[in-house]
Amino acid sequence: MSVATASSQTATPTDPQTLEWMQGFPPPPDKTITFHSGSFRSFPELRWAWSNIRQLVPTVNVWRGAGPASVLPREEHDIGASSSVTMDGRPMTFARMLEETYADGIAVLHRGKLIYERYFGALKPHKPHIAMSVTKSFTGTLAGILVAEGKIDPQAPITEYVPELKTSAFADARVHEAMDMTTGLEYTEVYADKNSGVFGLRRANGMAPIEPGYEGATNIFDFLCAQKKQGEHGKAFAYKTVNSDVLAWICRRASGLSLSDLLSERIWIPIGAEEDAHYHVDRIGTESGGGGLSTTLRDLARFGETIRNHGRFNGRQIVPSQVVEDIARGGDPEKFKPAGYTTLSGASYRNQWWVTHNAHGAFMARGVHGQGIYIDPKAEMVIARYASHPAAGNAANDPVTLPAYMALAKDLMAGG
Repeated sequence: MSVATASSQTATPTDPQTLEWMQGFPPPPDKTITFHSGSFRSFPELRWAWSNIRQLVPTVNVWRGAGPASVLPREEHDIGASSSVTMDGRPMTFARMLEETYADGIAVLHRGKLIYERYFGALKPHKPHIAMSVTKSFTGTLAGILVAEGKIDPQAPITEYVPELKTSAFADARVHEAMDMTTGLEYTEVYADKNSGVFGLRRANGMAPIEPGYEGATNIFDFLCAQKKQGEHGKAFAYKTVNSDVLAWICRRASGLSLSDLLSERIWIPIGAEEDAHYHVDRIGTESGGGGLSTTLRDLARFGETIRNHGRFNGRQIVPSQVVEDIARGGDPEKFKPAGYTTLSGASYRNQWWVTHNAHGAFMARGVHGQGIYIDPKAEMVIARYASHPAAGNAANDPVTLPAYMALAKDLMAGG
């Protein structure tokens, strides 16, 4: 589906409840969504699938701990009428934005208070939804914590932590180049091209079936070891998920923990998450550090608020403040520019986060099909959003969502 087609439609006709996906005991064959058929990645089936990953692929738990959930104080504001103008000049309201961009859930925090929370489609407050590449920002934050603890040196060669990569594209790359995605790789991430490297990664990480006769890697480690170099490291930003999976491998080695246990220990338990999270895993049980995390919406908002508050939440310093400040400062916009993101003019990428460098200093975690955390430090606002947009790339969402977020930020600042 083209971006133009997707943006002119709304989510209501493809609501998974209305379409009766996976309802009944058993569901009728024409309403059944499975992994092996690949139907779970098709639209509109994915509108059900993204809220039900555990019924489709193997997962590993991220324990929330035995303590009480942290309090998210509520102060309801009806922000649905907040008005904006899309990048192509259309008048828009916040509520209409949610409908046009296939939101499954939205949570808005202002000064730490939950002012707006809505659910659509298959998502419920207690259900985890796949975060897609928002996962990368968790991986980057965990890496930042380990850097602050002296367990990872960003200037060190990647092979210092993962010698298995010495014959791969990463043989002469440094840790910070994987963190900021400035490695030179042959791998491509083009969702419209079935020959793109991202489809091999999906087979390897367990999010796509292995077809008969397929001879490529069938787990994440083997896939990373097979990557080939193209160009120079450190010269330009290029968005490639394999960097995040390499960074996750480094985190495991440096901490001695699985990614799921590391996230549980360093972030999920300390923030007082309401529910366990989970990662989808490959065929040998390895978590996808680039796109495999599923969380509830409110817990995603808790993480966003932790980052907005310089790493402090639930009465304690969880992420060292210097880690957050380094992310918020951003990377090099000149290295980012050649990537050609027309909806992110002047932006940069730093430690698996997208930094807008706009007037409010906003920065973001972003994932395909519309997943996101939007942090606006000046407006003291955090938006956590899950979605199931028919178009994978965020170019389908940004022209509507980003102006709506900025308009809302200004409304909240004006309202005191």
